Amino acid sequence: MDKIDRISIKEKRYIEEVLSGQFSSSATYQMVTRLEQSFAKVFHSKHAVAMVNGTATLHMALEAAGVQPGDEVICPPLTMSSTSIAVLQANAVPVFADVDRETFLITADAIKKVLTEKTKAIITVSLYGLSPQMQEIMELANQHGLMVIEDNAQCYGAYQDGAIVGTFGHMASYSFQSSKHLTSGEGGMVITEDDELANKLRRYSGLGYAGISGTKGRITKDDIQSPEYERHVILGWNYRMSDLCAAVALGQLERMEELVQIRRRAAEYWQEAIDGCTWLHPQLVKEGNRHSYWTYAVALEIEKVGWHEFREKWKSLGGDGIYAAWKLSYQEPMFREKAFLNREKLGIYDTYNYHQTVCPNAEFLQPRLLQFKTNYYREEEIKRQAEVLKQTIAYFNKTIR
Repeated sequence: MDKIDRISIKEKRYIEEVLSGQFSSSATYQMVTRLEQSFAKVFHSKHAVAMVNGTATLHMALEAAGVQPGDEVICPPLTMSSTSIAVLQANAVPVFADVDRETFLITADAIKKVLTEKTKAIITVSLYGLSPQMQEIMELANQHGLMVIEDNAQCYGAYQDGAIVGTFGHMASYSFQSSKHLTSGEGGMVITEDDELANKLRRYSGLGYAGISGTKGRITKDDIQSPEYERHVILGWNYRMSDLCAAVALGQLERMEELVQIRRRAAEYWQEAIDGCTWLHPQLVKEGNRHSYWTYAVALEIEKVGWHEFREKWKSLGGDGIYAAWKLSYQEPMFREKAFLNREKLGIYDTYNYHQTVCPNAEFLQPRLLQFKTNYYREEEIKRQAEVLKQTIAYFNKTIR
């Protein structure tokens, strides 16, 4: 790896192809269809439905799953809060299950502890590019008749027990937001094997149009030119992806192995740099898992080296900005104060005191996590950053007793 372009000539050619169509009605949505078909093939799925972003995808997956107002949806608190925000958008109740201290991921045992009669669905999160142990979670879900949605926004090209991540749950959601392995600036995708779920995903995200389905993304001129045509058969949102976003995403998809390998290569440099350090603990990758390293996350022993102390020394030696983990979702002001855009007045959240929620492992990890970037498209850059990390570790090794 010498130098890789984030956006290549391939994506630019697809954009030109869309623009050459002048956004005429006959050309509209053709690129989205191509992206969906290719995505479904790459991810070994029957259906793929494109949307405007990776939060809309989760919202629509919950609606397709039949989540009703007041139903509970279990999700981890250690992730970007879009996961639980989508639950609120579906007028459901987020219930938080703890994570494992070594893998940083939600577990079947933690889910089991918060199951109730109101539980309708589970959203797993492949945090930083690593999937939870999905076989165990699916066994639990099947025992209780629960829908499972994989939130794989940070996870492209990862595998578990020989299967590509995204093929375990009833649906899987992906993001094309600008920081992700594959990007079109914004955008999202849901995959599923289920025809009925695919039809719902398409219709709910496409204004409830009658003439669309899991395999058909647009209505035809013959449909809409009739004065008797009835368009909307059910309430739907306008979450459709544009052809311009699809053009970039398609080019990125065709380069997926290349783009994922860049991040995996960066992770190798980070791993080599911390080798032997006793106070930095990388995310545990269990046997049978292939990590895709959206970022390289480690837990810092803050009793030995303070989080901000580490970051300041790292930066002073020439390190890039380093990211912290998000505040736990239930610790955000929105949850503490139930600022749910008047959904709190529905009465379904009255008994849920999020400020009293306790997930001990997630609370232990959140202030300790360091997220090192992996999106280095020139090898010399990651080499230099890895050397800075070695220098930072050496500096603190002299001060730690």
